[in-house]
Amino acid sequence: MKIKSFIILTLLVNNANAQSYQDIHKKAILVDTHNDFLTKVMQYDFALDSDLKGKTHTDLSRLKTGGVDVQFFSVWSDGNQRNPFAFANRQIDSLDAAIKRNPDKIVKVANVKELLKVVKQNKIAALIGLEGGHQIENSLENIDIFYSRGTRYITLTWNNSTDWATSAFDEKTKPEFKGKGLSDFGKKVVQHMNKIGMMVDISHVSEKTFWDVMETTSKPIIASHSSVYQLCPVQRNLKDDQIKAIAKNNGVIQINFNSGFIDPTVKKREDDFMESHKAELDSLTAATKNENIAEEMIHIKYKQDSDKLRAPFSLVMDHIEYIIKLVGIDYVGIGSDFDGIVLPPQQLDDVTTYPLITKALIERGYSKKDINKILGGNILRVLKANEVH
Repeated sequence: MKIKSFIILTLLVNNANAQSYQDIHKKAILVDTHNDFLTKVMQYDFALDSDLKGKTHTDLSRLKTGGVDVQFFSVWSDGNQRNPFAFANRQIDSLDAAIKRNPDKIVKVANVKELLKVVKQNKIAALIGLEGGHQIENSLENIDIFYSRGTRYITLTWNNSTDWATSAFDEKTKPEFKGKGLSDFGKKVVQHMNKIGMMVDISHVSEKTFWDVMETTSKPIIASHSSVYQLCPVQRNLKDDQIKAIAKNNGVIQINFNSGFIDPTVKKREDDFMESHKAELDSLTAATKNENIAEEMIHIKYKQDSDKLRAPFSLVMDHIEYIIKLVGIDYVGIGSDFDGIVLPPQQLDDVTTYPLITKALIERGYSKKDINKILGGNILRVLKANEVH
């Protein structure tokens, strides 16, 4: 009889937990600071308000299903893009067109006050993050134009360095970039962003650039899509002293879902996977003239093998928890990199799967208050701290 009662009690508790994680997730304000869907628009002419299941990680309907309340849409181009400022504005045009078609579902917002009003109306609040400072084309005036169009952070570099800031990739792979960091103009960029209310994003930047930013900024900064170096030692991730410096600055680190940035075993396994399809990859690269697209096509064609490369879901939670244990609950959030990655972790298949994070946080003992901070409260604090009143 006792065993039977215990089983019934266990089932009731499990059911209550299942219900509570869905309720908590629904009531929380979920903010994702980095989604690359606009890149898919430029590559494949997709529309945000189409049904793109099986083609992308993201569409408007699935954002709602996943409980996403606030989405920063990344505007990206690589360092070889001609006229990157114009190309960036075309991406913003595509987002504006989708918003104009769906005013009852998604609204571009300028500040936290507007954001909260839109979320209360059960609509998605849209903002923009510029991924790569080369897109400002060395012009402070262009920063103002991006700001006027809804951009609320600039990732100072992508993998390519700019004339005024060095990237993590270049610092590691090219000796001539070692120790360069921010130029005098780069410091003016940071100061101008502080002045107008634009968050400074240090994802992708070199260590020297990072520390130069920390000496220059007067506002809290963000890492819009970065993870923990101690758990996965790639140049894109943040070392403990950097994490501590961001916490001291009252900034926030938004954890990236890319399997290669959370699981140290992935890179070699992915390299071996690509090597096994080298002839086909070379042919696709020649045909598309885009190595990223060619690699994505290989992953899609050999999906069963590709899926085996994906990191365990638990590692996402380990990265979140590492930051909490190192510096506290107030300095971590979510910057998925969906549609900018081909290997999301297992279970996190697309934007509908965000509730699994809430469920895992409950299972790891976090309170509703803590979960609200991780899902969105922390980044909203930083966004508001950067606003100019």
